[in-house]
Amino acid sequence: MSRRGAAPAALARTEASALVVASHGRHSLIETDDGRRLIAHPRGKKNQAVVGDRVHWVATGDEASIEGLQTRRNLFYRQDEIRTKSFAANLDRVLILLAAEPEFSESQLARALVACEAERIVPIIALNKRDLGEAFARAWQRLAPYRAMGYAVLGLSLAPKVPGSAPSGLDELVNALRGQHTLVLGPSGTGKSTLINRLVPEAQAETGEISQALNSGKHTTTDTRWYWAPSLDGEGQRGALIDSPGFQEFGLHHIEATRLAECMPDMRQHLGQCRFYNCTHLHEPGCAVLAQCGTHEGEGWPPGRISDRRHRIYAQLFEELSRQRW
Repeated sequence: MSRRGAAPAALARTEASALVVASHGRHSLIETDDGRRLIAHPRGKKNQAVVGDRVHWVATGDEASIEGLQTRRNLFYRQDEIRTKSFAANLDRVLILLAAEPEFSESQLARALVACEAERIVPIIALNKRDLGEAFARAWQRLAPYRAMGYAVLGLSLAPKVPGSAPSGLDELVNALRGQHTLVLGPSGTGKSTLINRLVPEAQAETGEISQALNSGKHTTTDTRWYWAPSLDGEGQRGALIDSPGFQEFGLHHIEATRLAECMPDMRQHLGQCRFYNCTHLHEPGCAVLAQCGTHEGEGWPPGRISDRRHRIYAQLFEELSRQRW
């Protein structure tokens, strides 16, 4: 491997600090403070690391043993009835990349945003394929309630199909991500690979190095990877992108149903105003949330209003999270 991946000829058995930049199963690739990259294995089940973790490690031959995890600021993950999938830890931002076509799932968007809110991670929504005209306009209008909630929603055209058109919106996105450690999340077909390759030109070659190091073979698309992105460097902190698998399934079973409204900003602003202290915001009389639900025609979205679509998603999630857990 290159300097980043080369193992030192000899390492003293002293505990040091490192960053987890990739993982596959119980194997991790760590980057030491002086830029070396080593294969690492956890000591015991409690030391299972995810990308973005800072870990304590000691040398074991030409590899490393992870002795412990440093305290996490946050952990972005999903959980269904069967398993938990951790994406990354210690994030500054989550970039949720959508596209005008194919039509994005608002339910999946809402789930990702709830997961961000639960971990107090700032999300950014980017809508790609701005060059598609009417399709983009329809998708942009669907995102009006999210702009009204205060979320940053940016328009992009990463690979325009119109002859002579140049990519657009990238400068604004770069400014939003500068100096941040950002997880890039999005379903297939949204341009995630295109975006990462534009911001990290060496990403494809680096992915091959990482796959070879972890011996992950054909499983490369299912693993989360950390890429330093010099184009995103800011004052005092290097910029980084964390590439993740798609999110066709996004369970939220780690969040209690009674906490759900707190993780949805359009509903959160009305909490404490209902007639009943234990209001579920589904059918109760005197519910301040239900009083604000409705539709809206035209540009923008009225402050304080909750879209009917958003409330239907809330009701579906509330029912899902209220099922008895074994």
